[in-house]
Amino acid sequence: MRRVKRPQGYNRDLIKNLILYGAVFLILISIIFTFAAPPNPTPSEPLSQVFSQAQKGEVKKISVNGNNLEVTLNSGQTYTSRKEDGSSLVDELQKAGISPAGLNIEIKDDTTSSRWFDILGSLLPIVLMIGFFLLLMRQARGASDSIFSFGKSRAKLFSKDKPEVTFANVAGVDEAKRELSEVVEFLKEPEKFRRLGARTPKGVLLLGPAGVGKTLLARALAGEAGVPFFSMAGSEFMEMLVGVGASRVRDLFETAKKNAPAIIFIDEIESIGRQRGMGMMGGHDEREQTLNQILVEMDGFEPNTSVVVIAATNRPNLLDPALVRPGRFDRQIRIDLPDIEGRKDILKIHMKGKPVNSVVDLNKLAKRTVGFSGADLENMLNEAAILAARAGKKEIDAGDLEEAATKVKLGPEKRRLQSDEDKKMTAYHEAGHALVSSLLPHMDPVHRISIVSRGLALGFTMIPPSQDRYNETKTRFLEQIAVMLGGRAAEEIVFNEMTAGAGSDIENASRVARAMVMEYGMSELGPISFNFDDDTRYLLAMGGEGQGYSEEMAKRIDLEVKKILDEAFVTAKKLLAENRDKLDAIVKALLEKETLEADEFERLINKEPLSVPGLV
Repeated sequence: MRRVKRPQGYNRDLIKNLILYGAVFLILISIIFTFAAPPNPTPSEPLSQVFSQAQKGEVKKISVNGNNLEVTLNSGQTYTSRKEDGSSLVDELQKAGISPAGLNIEIKDDTTSSRWFDILGSLLPIVLMIGFFLLLMRQARGASDSIFSFGKSRAKLFSKDKPEVTFANVAGVDEAKRELSEVVEFLKEPEKFRRLGARTPKGVLLLGPAGVGKTLLARALAGEAGVPFFSMAGSEFMEMLVGVGASRVRDLFETAKKNAPAIIFIDEIESIGRQRGMGMMGGHDEREQTLNQILVEMDGFEPNTSVVVIAATNRPNLLDPALVRPGRFDRQIRIDLPDIEGRKDILKIHMKGKPVNSVVDLNKLAKRTVGFSGADLENMLNEAAILAARAGKKEIDAGDLEEAATKVKLGPEKRRLQSDEDKKMTAYHEAGHALVSSLLPHMDPVHRISIVSRGLALGFTMIPPSQDRYNETKTRFLEQIAVMLGGRAAEEIVFNEMTAGAGSDIENASRVARAMVMEYGMSELGPISFNFDDDTRYLLAMGGEGQGYSEEMAKRIDLEVKKILDEAFVTAKKLLAENRDKLDAIVKALLEKETLEADEFERLINKEPLSVPGLV
């Protein structure tokens, strides 16, 4: 898709004009002071000296220019003098007894040029003042125009003739593509549906986490539909002046209706579509006016059958119910993280133009990237290409892809200087995570263990999902918490000490345990939810019910969370104590190699030797 070029802004032209006018003004001033400046009125020598030297025959020539005299002596020396106003130099010479006939007297008349300089000096200030006021008036007119242009839509118009993105460039979201394909058919062949009484959907809401391809789908829809496509972010409606957002909404829909059939795409619609009258700080007049105008434009008194509104958000719980009801957004398309087949298709798209080694197994790579979004996969392939280029390779191999996948999730390697004691503690901590995971029946296999720092972590244990899961059980949650606490358990067993490195693990374990109790009803409190969003909590507080449950219930919730964490910690310590020999073997291998892959870890668990120098 090619964007239509727009003229440059007025502010840039204004700055250029100011610089030009300022330069012209300075040039004129310099010309005036250079050429129109009056000569020096003070004579360098008195007139009596001129007469004295004329009597002695020392004067070669006298140039008369008004009352100013320029005297040239026989020696070549020159100086200036001045006669009295209204008198003649000849008369003055005769009174002094000097014959003018013996002198070379030259008369210069520049009264005409002086008169023009006098006129120019008088008129130029007036002309400059007039020009200055004209410039101020022009600037004021431009400023008033820009004020009135605040209410104009700033939507970007994409060309329908040369689309850059189509549905062929989008993968992993087949259900969403099918839903949007019907919208394309509605726009291209409306009569096909009207014969059966169907109407064009007024709005389609794309829901899903960040990076799954909501904006890309909207761009592909524009490329497939072949109609004018107006794109605007929700934050672009908002402005300092109240009422500007509503004015921009009106202008956007009017422009789209003139170009109908057309598509309007509003990205991050939650910035203007939040539920009205909610929140700790109350309402927001400008945002609510903008939302009200969108509601009217999408389903007001005037029918709107030729403009389809596509919106995208990753926070649907914040949207106003009046906005998401049928009649405004008739379809809500949820886009989730891609499954294994979707990841394979996305990888194929982004591998185009990149020389990937034929040995790379696409199926294995798709299984390795469970939980990756489309944006993550694109970034991973780009990082792999950078790594291969940095190493001087001609192709991207499996090692580059593995390192890129780890870098996307955990960050780049950091070779920090650590003492032997710190490295040993880190090794036992990570080995504790890995060993507990391998001993629990419902956990996924360990993919990699490392004591090389990445991001803020001194080491890491990677246990990616072995398959796409859309549901979790209480058993798996309890095992995940035990694995998270395996690092702290190993520290207590080996060093009888606690380190701050387990802080993140404890935070994550506590969050899972609290979700089990408060959201999923996986505790002795029964199937009851205590999880409220901020707006609901605010309303409950205003109604005098505090946080929605009693202090006694809050105490019971805390006790249930603590019980889950304590039991998981006991499980982790028991497993590690019973398998201390395996824990020590893993740590010894980590201190030697720093990183253990899945097959090496499995051999250690099965007490098979590794090919590490000095390791039996």
